[in-house]
Amino acid sequence: MLRTRLCERLGIEVPIFAAPMGFVTGVELAAAVSNAGGLGIMSWSVSPPEVLRKQIRALRERTAKPFGVNLILHFPVEEQVAVCLEERVPVLSFFWGDASPYVQRAHDAGVQVFHQVGSVADAERAARAGIDVIIAQGFEAGGHVAGRVALSVLVPRVVDAVAPVPVAAAGGIADARGVVAALALGAEAVVLGTRLLATPESLAHADYKARVLAASEEDTVHTTLFGRGWPNAPHRTLRTKFVETWLADEARGNESRPDEPVVGETRVGGERAPLYRFDCLPPNTDTTGDISSMALLAGQTAGMVRSVEPAAAVVRALAEGAERIIAERLAGIAGRRP
Repeated sequence: MLRTRLCERLGIEVPIFAAPMGFVTGVELAAAVSNAGGLGIMSWSVSPPEVLRKQIRALRERTAKPFGVNLILHFPVEEQVAVCLEERVPVLSFFWGDASPYVQRAHDAGVQVFHQVGSVADAERAARAGIDVIIAQGFEAGGHVAGRVALSVLVPRVVDAVAPVPVAAAGGIADARGVVAALALGAEAVVLGTRLLATPESLAHADYKARVLAASEEDTVHTTLFGRGWPNAPHRTLRTKFVETWLADEARGNESRPDEPVVGETRVGGERAPLYRFDCLPPNTDTTGDISSMALLAGQTAGMVRSVEPAAAVVRALAEGAERIIAERLAGIAGRRP
């Protein structure tokens, strides 16, 4: 079985995490990955405290295995942190800010803390703060991207900089070969985003999934265009006609102008809410309107995703495929004599 020391530490079977994609990784996807032996990390999706509490409890009803909840530190999260600690979530994951104020509180509650970073400097700060697991996010990743370094360079640099703190690799991984490569670079787990977007359990809108399946590795763009609600935050999204039209004026998307048109409607924290042009929220199953003009966040691995498959099948295929590559192909290469 494909296991690392991080599996032992977290109490999981295989070193595969579900990326907490906002408005996409909900209760069902997180539970499916955890039940398959990985670690499902549910997105907070800007839910108010009591909605988040209900989601955590719903997740616990669907899995008895470890899981995580992710919070984005660009937004106020003090009340959500309190809920996570009161509910004793196994893992509290952070992104886009300074997680150090929450580390000791989490540890006092018996909660492990993850933090996703995009640079060696941020990884070192996280290690000094006592973060339990550092997620190194490569530039290839979909959604909001913290750095500009490719995964193949970032992971070994972060591993060397923060040892013995375990490192997980995020971005650019969608098949068993990617898992093996990440482990060879020194990571002890991988984080899947775009590949798990294309699953029945994902909350991504059907049109969003279809566009990911049709995309190639060249059909994404790194931009700040969808900046309403989260301005000047780089992200990787599909290169749609809407994106092509506005890319030369991406600064406009960060202005949150009151005259921006409404392009659809979604549900935020249990309440219906309008979606304005350049909103940072990707379309999910609750979204209606002009889906093609919304933030279809996806990584370069979109070119490797060609079918919608159950999350458990994806996790098993990657774990079993990685085992075969290591046991058969790589062992054969290592044992070959001139």
